[in-house]
Amino acid sequence: MQASCKPKTIVLQFEYYTKGEKKMSNLPDYISSTRMPAPTPDSIVENGKVHFGTFDAPFKNLNLLDAVKPCGNKMPDFMKPSRLVEWEAFEVHMDEGALISAVYSTGPMGFSIFVWYDKKENKIYSWRNLVHKKKAHVASQLVDDCCYCKTKTSEYKIENDFLHGKARAKGFTKGKNGEFTIDIRFERISPLANGVMPLARNKDGSFRNALYSEKDFFKASGTITLNGKVYTTNERSVGIIDDHKGYYPFNAHYDWLTTMGQIDDDGVKKYFAFNLTRNQSVDQHQYNENVIWVDNESFPMPPVVFTHEKGKKKAKTWYIKDEAGKGIVDIKFEIDQVFYMPIPLLCYYALPYGKISGYVTDTNGKKYVVDGMIGIGEDKTTHM
Repeated sequence: MQASCKPKTIVLQFEYYTKGEKKMSNLPDYISSTRMPAPTPDSIVENGKVHFGTFDAPFKNLNLLDAVKPCGNKMPDFMKPSRLVEWEAFEVHMDEGALISAVYSTGPMGFSIFVWYDKKENKIYSWRNLVHKKKAHVASQLVDDCCYCKTKTSEYKIENDFLHGKARAKGFTKGKNGEFTIDIRFERISPLANGVMPLARNKDGSFRNALYSEKDFFKASGTITLNGKVYTTNERSVGIIDDHKGYYPFNAHYDWLTTMGQIDDDGVKKYFAFNLTRNQSVDQHQYNENVIWVDNESFPMPPVVFTHEKGKKKAKTWYIKDEAGKGIVDIKFEIDQVFYMPIPLLCYYALPYGKISGYVTDTNGKKYVVDGMIGIGEDKTTHM
């Protein structure tokens, strides 16, 4: 692997919907029109202002550093790079287990991370490789840039070709849990979910603290090797890539839950996934990350609320429901194992794996029962 990504010719016409795919339409009243994908501007920031909304294609230029006073008038411009948090992560679900892996750039540091959950052993294997921020490159955009992070015991690269719905993750790491290698290729299944949300307001009511998030559902093919044991993908193997850039408030929190795999839909096997998040968007109805993917379709979801049994930290059961109580989302998440990444005084981070039950409902009123599917969550609180 090499540290640089070779630039490609950027074709002006994007290919996001394969033949037979349907765009979101005929939204029910509990879904804001803002959640309908609009044509994507070339740049996320134009003339110093951020484009907020839901978009139908990747941004060619994720130039959030060009935003004027992105965190309010009190923050000097020289602090913008240190306040911008970036990561590209992907989740892969195989018969034997599930992986979350990412390259992060946050504050003065960066790192790569690999967290593998072995279903049979009910055990988590994890590796984190810390570097200076300048040595952890998060892709500037998903059209043709890459993520890269290298240390003495690890090397990791995520190649992005989202113009054509493709990506590749390749690398290795070593540590107390042994040796781990990955070489996975991704090919998009469903229309992407691309949104830009405001996490705060200025005194005049205008938006600030922009959070960009693109999530894509993929077919996954390749291998994962743990201490010499090779796990090979099959027709059921899938993945989600999650690209994030944002100016989080000093005190921030979000809850997140995803699933991915296949479901039986009236006797037909279909690829299925969802993303459910509760973050600090100032208007959850208009700006959220919630989506269902079913084969070659995607459906926006309403705001949701998370309830953690017996308090937030280290709860063994979560409940996720639609905020309005219309019975659109009703999920129970039972946790089997948790990866913790504490940063004393600054961050509480829990990454639980387990099983979900219940259902979600698409915008056509169709209900999808998800009993027994994999659940992967996050419970994150930061104090910058």
